Amino acid sequence: MATTTKATAQAKKSGFGGVKEAWIILAICCAAGYSVWYFVMGNPDNFIGGDRTGHPANLLGTVYKGGFVVGLILTLLFTVICLGFERFFAIKSASGKMNLAKFTAQVKAAVKAQKFDEAKALCDKMQGSVANVVLASINMYQTVETDSTLKKAAKIAKIQQAHEEATQLEMPTLQMNMPMVATIVSLGTLTALFGTVLGMIGSFQALSAGGGADSMALSAGISEALVNTASGILTSWVATVVYNFFSNKIDKLTYALDEIGFTIAATYDSNHNEA
Repeated sequence: MATTTKATAQAKKSGFGGVKEAWIILAICCAAGYSVWYFVMGNPDNFIGGDRTGHPANLLGTVYKGGFVVGLILTLLFTVICLGFERFFAIKSASGKMNLAKFTAQVKAAVKAQKFDEAKALCDKMQGSVANVVLASINMYQTVETDSTLKKAAKIAKIQQAHEEATQLEMPTLQMNMPMVATIVSLGTLTALFGTVLGMIGSFQALSAGGGADSMALSAGISEALVNTASGILTSWVATVVYNFFSNKIDKLTYALDEIGFTIAATYDSNHNEA
């Protein structure tokens, strides 16, 4: 088992394993989000008369009027986009260099024919998480086959245990940062609601003041509410798509691992008649 762990660790180093310190991405995106909000959207050219406190001259100026909450929503949006790219490269590396369905079919055929050298060669060619787990299972298959002290049931259990342990070593790489994406799905909507409430508070304050002079304050409050609603919904939409897309990718890898693991254990069971 130590050999399996060592081999898996070495394989991980050969590919992109993801960004473990996701808070660094969040911090950079926070700086980028508020910079875009203040310096790009808040550029004086986006307002009539060049005054940020005045009436917006275009869409960027209108979004800027959403207030500081826009910077927070942009932080979440930039974060989920960056994590989307991070997960793409990490899962692509974990998936290996061959087509997953083709690799699964070829390995199953090689194992059933007991051509383990051929199966190992396929793992070396494939690389990634799936190949690491398959290689660990095959190594244990060959190990228990030469062990005369164990009964058949114990040997099958050993093969299954090796498969499960290798899978557990690979799962953190696959699922890393997915909880943060899932959190942003909810935070986008909640932050939008927060910004909307702040905008409506501004609108009601303008109404309570009364008089035509406060019409600009009233429109500014409504604009703030709608801008935050729209940008927050957009952020949640992107986060939902990213989360579901990569969850589906992870599920496919997991199913492939389970399928091959079952095949290896079942092959040993059918090829050995001892008790």
